[in-house]
Amino acid sequence: MTEVTQNIKIPASWKELVSAEFEKPYFKELTAKVKKEYLSSSVFPHPSKIFRAFDYFDPKDTKVVILGQDPYHTPGVAHGLSFSTESTNPVPPSLQNIFKEIELEYGINSARGGSASGGKNPDLTRWAKQGVLLLNASLTVKAGLANSHADYGWHLFTDAVIKALSEKHEHIVFMLWGAFAAKKEIEIDSTRHNILKAPHPSPLSAHRGFLGCNHFKLANEYLKQHGRGEIDWK
Repeated sequence: MTEVTQNIKIPASWKELVSAEFEKPYFKELTAKVKKEYLSSSVFPHPSKIFRAFDYFDPKDTKVVILGQDPYHTPGVAHGLSFSTESTNPVPPSLQNIFKEIELEYGINSARGGSASGGKNPDLTRWAKQGVLLLNASLTVKAGLANSHADYGWHLFTDAVIKALSEKHEHIVFMLWGAFAAKKEIEIDSTRHNILKAPHPSPLSAHRGFLGCNHFKLANEYLKQHGRGEIDWK
């Protein structure tokens, strides 16, 4: 095992899933670039949370994958889970629309409990603990510069995660929101999994079809049909 592999703070089951990636030149270059940026400028999330999305369950227990683009680039917001932030923060705009869609589908107020967020808790750890992989395509970002680490090699790594989940496991729901996420469909075997596509929940596009997509109920229907247990989105 190389020094690079040993230094990756990711659970053993996930490390095994994509073990070959850690030995490839791109990943070693990625590690060096990201380490240099953390030492020279503001980068999010905190280094201890880069691989946080993988902390809550083994690959075989993945029920849903929700793919984001990259971490929030505003200080104090990103914490290693796509679309999510700490419960003490306001609900980010895209997550507001995600909660709104859940309310539309279930006819109730969703995600109660965040004191600084109008009664809705923007910390989606509760979803992660149920088998929802809240994965960003890039796992780091420079402060104030959205998508600034997209060309560092993260996409090669997260594409490998998606492809490995598709090939080695069954009956996962992949939620692909927006044109960027939709491009990842090529990595997923639609005969083994359920792919749900919609416009991005951003305020700029949510009204074009995200609101009313019914993805959360559709996901639970699929999971129930295959004996995998439903997600409590509320």
